[in-house]
Amino acid sequence: MNKILFSVFLAIIGFALASTTFSVQHATLIGILVLLVSLWTNEGLPLGVVSLLPIVLFPSFDILSTTETSSNYSKSIIFLFLGGFMIAIATQKTELHKYIANKLLSIFPSTTRGIIFSLAVTSAFLSSLISNTTTALLLIPIAMFLTNETSLKLRFVLAIAYGASVGGIVTPIGTPPNLILLGFLEQKGIETISFVNWIFLTAPLAVVMLIIIPFILSLGAKAIELDKDIGKAVFLTSEQKRLGMILLTLIVLLFVNSKIEPFYSGLGINEKGILLGYGLLMFVPKLGFLEWEDARKIPYEIIFLFGAGFSIAMAFSSTGLAEQIASYLLALTSLPVMLLILLVAALVTFTTEVTSNTALISIALPIIYSLGEAAQIDIQLILFVATICASYAFMLPIATPPNAIAMSSGAVKVKDMAKYGFVFNLLGILSITIIALVYWQFMI
Repeated sequence: MNKILFSVFLAIIGFALASTTFSVQHATLIGILVLLVSLWTNEGLPLGVVSLLPIVLFPSFDILSTTETSSNYSKSIIFLFLGGFMIAIATQKTELHKYIANKLLSIFPSTTRGIIFSLAVTSAFLSSLISNTTTALLLIPIAMFLTNETSLKLRFVLAIAYGASVGGIVTPIGTPPNLILLGFLEQKGIETISFVNWIFLTAPLAVVMLIIIPFILSLGAKAIELDKDIGKAVFLTSEQKRLGMILLTLIVLLFVNSKIEPFYSGLGINEKGILLGYGLLMFVPKLGFLEWEDARKIPYEIIFLFGAGFSIAMAFSSTGLAEQIASYLLALTSLPVMLLILLVAALVTFTTEVTSNTALISIALPIIYSLGEAAQIDIQLILFVATICASYAFMLPIATPPNAIAMSSGAVKVKDMAKYGFVFNLLGILSITIIALVYWQFMI
């Protein structure tokens, strides 16, 4: 109860401060956002409950109508993620993820540096397929099991957490901010980025970060004999082989369906339908792997969180608050594109450290959209930069789910995460800015 009262107090303070600059409606919206973010971060109420509050609060305070608010909880992009969850549950149920992890772990040498690289790469690869949160939950116990050396446990756990964040940006389903961007683009009538094109855009950045992060984490690491062997011979079961073939056909279909303009126009099938269709395929008897009881494992609170994020974005746009805040940032529009992208990257990255990346990107996208329009630069480019930066916050546990899971392991202290994270934040901002200027702006 104290956490709820504290969040209400913060909301009142936020409203009072905002009232000195903004209209009553805008100040009220800011106060509600402070309340939501506070409750999300201090867990005063369950995540799903907080995520449903906009349906009650926005109409009550004349921000959006009930119909306008609730419509955001059934956007088509949500069903893409729903299908992804079903596939992820099937992957976990058949333990195919363990086979994949074992194979990837065996690629690198069994030295301290080799293990750090293998954990980061394995985490990144799995995060691109089954969400970075799930990957961190699955792999961090393995890292804790590999050694009893405290300093090595710290590095192993951080390698997995940071690898999960790096890999989560590789596909649209890897982390919630990616899907929020796609939903926002759809909401604004802007052509969304296809599944395959997204991979082509993000893969170079992921490769760069997967070289930098494990290398720095391995500096000064003790060269000791690991307590457990990895890379033991593991063989696929018949179920795992069947699921592997199904996932292979999914990947092939996604590639064949993607447009490569002007050479190939794709199949024209909606990717949301493809992912949901394959998710539902997991329930077909003798072909799939799930029963309806398994659907209870779907994290519906995350789906509600998407709805809340889309509602926040709509509220910022429809009330004009995004344009109002963007007007205060108009001074930035006179800057060269390079500096503007660098500032947006830095602003989003370090702001994400003090709040959920999902909540932050929901609030930031409408503002950055207005800023991009005023600066007359590629809207998709600047929104893409902001979205990727929301997942590349490495300093504090509250920033991303993998960071929080790493902290909960007991092997990581805040000061250790902040020390490494600050360096990786700076390197991430620099890498994203360079890749955006030399690659993304020509490919998006």
